[in-house]
Amino acid sequence: MSLVQISGLTFAWPGSYDNVFENAAIQWDTAWKLGLTGRNGRGKTTLLCLLQGRQPYRGRITASVDFLYFPRPVADPAAPVAALAGDTPLWRLEKELAALGLAPGTAARVFGTLSQGEQTRVQLALLFLAAEAQDGYLLIDEPTNHLDAAGRAWLGRYLAGQKQGFVLVSHDRALLDEACDHMLAIERRQITVTRGSFSTWYAETQARDAREQAENDRLQTEIGRLQAAGRRTADWSDRVEASKIGSGAGDRGYIGHKAAKMMKRAKVLETRQEKAIEQKKALLQNIEREQVLTMHPLAHPQPCLVRLENVAIRYGDKTVAQGVSFTVRQGERLALQGPNGSGKSSLLKLICGQDIPHTGTVWRAGGLLISYVPQSTEGLHGSLADHAAQSGVDYTLLLTTLRELGLERVQFEKDLQALSAGQRKKVLLARSLCEQAHLYIWDEPLNYIDLTARIQLEKLLQRYRPTLLFVEHDRAFADAIATGRIEL
Repeated sequence: MSLVQISGLTFAWPGSYDNVFENAAIQWDTAWKLGLTGRNGRGKTTLLCLLQGRQPYRGRITASVDFLYFPRPVADPAAPVAALAGDTPLWRLEKELAALGLAPGTAARVFGTLSQGEQTRVQLALLFLAAEAQDGYLLIDEPTNHLDAAGRAWLGRYLAGQKQGFVLVSHDRALLDEACDHMLAIERRQITVTRGSFSTWYAETQARDAREQAENDRLQTEIGRLQAAGRRTADWSDRVEASKIGSGAGDRGYIGHKAAKMMKRAKVLETRQEKAIEQKKALLQNIEREQVLTMHPLAHPQPCLVRLENVAIRYGDKTVAQGVSFTVRQGERLALQGPNGSGKSSLLKLICGQDIPHTGTVWRAGGLLISYVPQSTEGLHGSLADHAAQSGVDYTLLLTTLRELGLERVQFEKDLQALSAGQRKKVLLARSLCEQAHLYIWDEPLNYIDLTARIQLEKLLQRYRPTLLFVEHDRAFADAIATGRIEL
């Protein structure tokens, strides 16, 4: 294979005053299955964009492969899948589709009639076939956002079985562990490459941060000790100088010699202190601090907050859910699970009071306050101040929560549409955390959300124990949070 080499890379988006990358340098082998991680807004998708040459930049990027990006628009959604595969033999296409868990006959189906999860897997199969045919190199950007748990499992096995390398942007810990043999991390002050899985990288990063924190604490103590010693030496020197008054010539010579020794000692202490301060400055440059989040759950007088009995949801002639019965009791954190198209999002919207065509009984406790985080962020626009006012939440509290979730202050003045997908999802989550509610309903809250924020949210929910009904295909998050599961 070949190397992708980056040196002196500096880039800022047009109209922005803050650089996404500044004199960055990194290289990797295209044979590697490389996981790409970093906080939202740190530049993961931007890096993939620059690799494809879609924006001008300063510095140098060299590679001897053609980059193929996922996701990319389908030329003709009304065409059968087989027609989108070009010259690929049908048997080869069907083999690739089967490897991703797609049903026999998928190649003959019209692409636009497939579910979003099916479309995601078809696109990946087509891109890997194209990369195989033209010696291309895949840049896979967040492929899990429309995949259910079964789809993610198929994707993990599929990527792990690939002979060719790729770059995979994902915050799904299980997927990165299964599919990747190297990790590229965009940290606060550097870009690093680590051999091994995500868990290997994460353990090494935690160990590094712990070492630097211990060294930082040691140097802080040392600086304090040297400062105290310097002050004592200065006091002694002042007293020695004062003792010259009224002394004889011989005494003054001795006193002057003693003062010179003290001045030399003070200089040594100052030098050691400056060295310790410089060493301290080099530490903790890349540590991702997990700020403690807060939320405002309310207690309801009723133990049962929601009850569904034999609910069916139909859109025209199509039934997406039927025979659904469950209750949501106060204090429960229930994961609503099922394959793509099984009606999970529709059920959540129905419980929130949206006009969803259905039969059966939907009961909500009187005076129930619900905080809802939708799956999509497409409706977000305008300023953060506008969003706070429309949502009825305190603007200052919203900004504080966003900072705790890792959103930089420079982003606060931007239109919400100018933020990355992960940053927009953080706005929705921060708004929900600012709301007082009896029941929190979150529909795939972790789409595009970075690892640090995922861990923050896990700890928050374990600490406050709100009543929560959620859809989430991140296995690690669901296992850590759910007190029960509702299978569709």
